[in-house]
Amino acid sequence: MEQVFSYIIGLGAAVMMPIIFTILGVCIGIKFSKALKSGLLVGVGFVGAFIIPVCLGVNILMLLTKTTRTVNIDLWNYWHFAFIGAVVYFASDNIWWGFFAAVICYIITLILADYTADRFQKFYDKMDGISIPQPFCQGFVPFAEVLNKGLDKIPGINKLDIDAEGMKKKFGLLGEPLFLGILVGMIIGSLTCESFKEIVDKIPYILGLGIKMGAVMELIPRITSLFIEGLKPISEATRELINKKFKGAAGLNIGMSPALVIGHPATLVVSLLLIPATLVLAVVLPGNEFLPLASLAGMFYVFPLILPITKGNIPKTFIIGLVLILIGLYLVTDLAPFFTQAAQDVFAKTGDAAVAIPQGF
Repeated sequence: MEQVFSYIIGLGAAVMMPIIFTILGVCIGIKFSKALKSGLLVGVGFVGAFIIPVCLGVNILMLLTKTTRTVNIDLWNYWHFAFIGAVVYFASDNIWWGFFAAVICYIITLILADYTADRFQKFYDKMDGISIPQPFCQGFVPFAEVLNKGLDKIPGINKLDIDAEGMKKKFGLLGEPLFLGILVGMIIGSLTCESFKEIVDKIPYILGLGIKMGAVMELIPRITSLFIEGLKPISEATRELINKKFKGAAGLNIGMSPALVIGHPATLVVSLLLIPATLVLAVVLPGNEFLPLASLAGMFYVFPLILPITKGNIPKTFIIGLVLILIGLYLVTDLAPFFTQAAQDVFAKTGDAAVAIPQGF
């Protein structure tokens, strides 16, 4: 009997959780097939689901030991840490390495959030007392620091100092995010055509894509202002509550989503210019096997913490972004087998068509 229990325990949480949840589902009257699917989904997502309370505990511990000044209430973006933990789990086939990777990533992110908080608050309006504890944004900071210092030492580039307002003054209509959006949208639409005749035939589609891109550039700042208006009271109320409940809480920052600042004009301009540049790089770089499509929508989130480093300088921000994208393409190419393995594993256990990989990939 002891050997039986030892064997069951040795199966690990990723195996035991589906069994437990399947039995629980059947006991409360769910059909066996649905209970089994629910159990498998819990097993596949166990690292991701459990890492949220673990990270909250780490945040509290770091606050108590005064190793961070950030109270991370951006619970939605905890999925980043859960995702990292899940990928490491699939890569190592060890759930504890998954937990370890997610926790270490969380600790580093909180430290970087403290490091970048002062410059973030000075650069953006109405961001007093807010930091950005999101690994996607913070991951670019060390590289941006090094690249920015390097660019400052290159003659010519160190003299370029054009921000979003400067672009409008220098280039007039061409410097407006709205017009740039229309122009880049039309260029991308044209690149989908194989001949000049096809471009002529698709003029309505190309113009429509340009208008849609322009609309995005115009609407994002307005939507961002709504984010600020809605989330600011939450930030202030959280700070007041912490100040009342805990002594020595003065100086703490509230961790919020980078969505608060993606509407900055410099972010829009640089992101827009980098979208076609990224597609070209993906095609011409030797050894690259990653073609970003849906991920291009996340381009806006590359720059919220780079702009305070470059002080809104668009040429320098663009160069830094280009270098980071180039490195990122090779990193994603290298990590692709692990993502594929994870997707195949989920599909094999759940049959979910959303993660089905087409033949030939």
